Amino acid sequence: MKITLDWLREHLDGDYTAADVVATLNRIGLEVEGVENPAEKLAGFRVAKVLTAEKHPQADKLQVLTVDTGEGVLQVVCGAPNARAGLVGVLGLPGAVVPVNGMELKVAAVRGVESNGMMCSTRELELGDDHDGIIELPADAPIGTPFADYSGAGDPVIDISITPNRQDCMGVRGIARDLAAAGLGTLKPLAIPAIEGAGAPATEIRTDDPEACPAFYGRTIAGVDNRVATPEWMRRRLEAIGQRSISALVDISNYVMFDLGRPSHIYDRAKLHGALVARRARDGETVTALNGKDYALDDTMTVIADEREVHDIAGIMGGEHSGCSEETTDVLIEIAYFTPERIALTGQALGLTSDARSRFERGVDPAFLDEGTAIVTRYVLDICGGTPSAVTRAGTPPVETKTVAYDPSLSATLGGIAIEPATQRAILESLGFGVAEGDPWTITVPSWRRDVDAAPDIVEEVTRITGFDAIASAPLPRTDGVAKPTATAEQLVERRLRRSAAAAGFHEAVTWSFISEREAAPFGGGTWSLANPISEDLKVMRPSLLPGLLAAAARNQNRGADSIRLFEIGRRYIGTSEHPTLGVLMVGDKTPRGWQNGKAAPFDAFDAKAAALALLDAAGAPADRLQVMEAVAESGIWHPGQSATLRLGPKAVLAEFGALHPSLTKHFDVDGPAMAVQIFLDAIPARRASGPARAAFTPPALQSVRRDFAFLAPESLAAGDLVRAIRSADKVAIVDVRLFDRFAGTGVPEGQVSLAVEVELQPVDNSFTDAELRAIADKVVASAAKVGAVLRG
Repeated sequence: MKITLDWLREHLDGDYTAADVVATLNRIGLEVEGVENPAEKLAGFRVAKVLTAEKHPQADKLQVLTVDTGEGVLQVVCGAPNARAGLVGVLGLPGAVVPVNGMELKVAAVRGVESNGMMCSTRELELGDDHDGIIELPADAPIGTPFADYSGAGDPVIDISITPNRQDCMGVRGIARDLAAAGLGTLKPLAIPAIEGAGAPATEIRTDDPEACPAFYGRTIAGVDNRVATPEWMRRRLEAIGQRSISALVDISNYVMFDLGRPSHIYDRAKLHGALVARRARDGETVTALNGKDYALDDTMTVIADEREVHDIAGIMGGEHSGCSEETTDVLIEIAYFTPERIALTGQALGLTSDARSRFERGVDPAFLDEGTAIVTRYVLDICGGTPSAVTRAGTPPVETKTVAYDPSLSATLGGIAIEPATQRAILESLGFGVAEGDPWTITVPSWRRDVDAAPDIVEEVTRITGFDAIASAPLPRTDGVAKPTATAEQLVERRLRRSAAAAGFHEAVTWSFISEREAAPFGGGTWSLANPISEDLKVMRPSLLPGLLAAAARNQNRGADSIRLFEIGRRYIGTSEHPTLGVLMVGDKTPRGWQNGKAAPFDAFDAKAAALALLDAAGAPADRLQVMEAVAESGIWHPGQSATLRLGPKAVLAEFGALHPSLTKHFDVDGPAMAVQIFLDAIPARRASGPARAAFTPPALQSVRRDFAFLAPESLAAGDLVRAIRSADKVAIVDVRLFDRFAGTGVPEGQVSLAVEVELQPVDNSFTDAELRAIADKVVASAAKVGAVLRG
């Protein structure tokens, strides 16, 4: 929301500067994003008069001008067709910077003739689109005056960030009201003209969709002249905040919207056919909006239409064909109240934003329809003339008297600032609230503050106007002695995982918890969806961390990344709860190409498995006891045969890993195979409560013994199953089992593989005897036989 200091003075009486306004706005919660002084970009440009204009000796389309700058006469080469002796225009002096392109003007020769600056057009100064000739000022414009001073461009423009709950500040007057309550000035009374129209409107209006458009007001005005120029003060204010002046009638509608936060629409009545109705759109209807784009509508949207066609996407944007032109003589002024939720949903569905939508979806004042109609009518009559009809009121605006019980002591107990009751009353009344003192007070909420519902909202109003910087600083209470750790067991696990993943070469990503419906679809869709998201891309709470990581990988690939290693710790939202999860993604080259290894090596499923086991171990999971089992094929996420799960028993899934399905990577525009891991942190068994302090580790006094075994096993036997079986053969003597070779081919029967393992044995009190070693070996062979493996001869 942009305002100018001059525009603000229209509503706020007082002696203040732009700096005062900015400081006060920031103090009361209306954050200022920036302040621009248009005069700065016009520095070096002056009002100047052309004394003579002679043909350029070397160019047919150029003229050599002598120009009076007020401080002397300069020679300027100019190609504008309207340049002539006696013209008063704007001269850019050497050293000035042209706003439209940033070019610095210098003394230069143009076709052999020296030129000392440039006579400027409106487009070059960013004052309009006209570039057919140079600016022509009135003959009595003071020569030598800085153009910024002459044009009134020295009015600072203040850009304010309005939060969604402050719909009352979407107009200059609402901002002035807050500033007046903060003591910066006095709010001027708003003049509401009394206009008695003659007869009923020439066009019938009504609302057939009271849910979305409960109130639809309008009046017609005959005999208007839209060829007249918009008043200079109105045009200047609109252009200062970035609104292009279009025509008197359009400018009036825009001005009232930015001035009072009240959108309206003015139709050319000659382009309407029959009654103008607010109704639901019909499936398949289309409309060409004022931005020139065609929009397909459905029956969830509200439109303004006549008997033939749709003219307006209600509360968002008017239609191109029913707008006013220079030939317009009869108009219909429409002012309506639209339900905020319906406007927001329609705008999101169409991907269409506008200044009207930003106000209607916040909620305009439902009690300001008559006043808004009168004000728009007054501007039209004063500027364009005409004869108004009476006002037709279709429907009833949802005006309700809302009261809140309030105890003034809450400002201290809840807001942290002790404010005198009399001061609180003055603040509330200056903001438009009604105050009836009692026990408790009864606060009547003004119709333009739909965000205020309860006593804490009243506390916020009085404390923000007083200033949150008045809250006294107070230290938190602290117990004596050494501070106790505050991190929970879950937080400590997440810290260890972050360190371990980073140490393994992964980069931490932080992605949105909300994703689009398209991104959620391959993962079964989202359980939780927002009815009113800020964007369709942020509508569904993620059922997995992989969509965000895949989208991040695609962005990195688009920027030339060859090797992508990402991890994220966050929450998945499934069913009625959230689940802490660690996600890992590996895409691209595991190792780059080089003279030693030749081609680049890609990541594979074993890299994902290694990462999963290492991170599970860091999380405190019994990684050595986990079983590798098949991934859920029905999910469509994982590549069959190149993915698996890690489980404690058949049901407790701690992690899933492997190659993602090619259709999934294609869905997210990721090139090449992608390896992923998801570790379900809430599935990892909690560690037992710690008992007595564990004794310090003492290295074994005796040297360990290693024995190698080679087994013939069916091809279908997972090596991990064999390792676990051997480990269980003697849980006291066997301290480690490691697979070091897998072979199939010559010497190995078809359908079988040779699996070689190293078994590490650790004696405790005495070294192993030969008999003990043979006994342990027999146990190893027997345990291997239980899973179908036999010792090779």
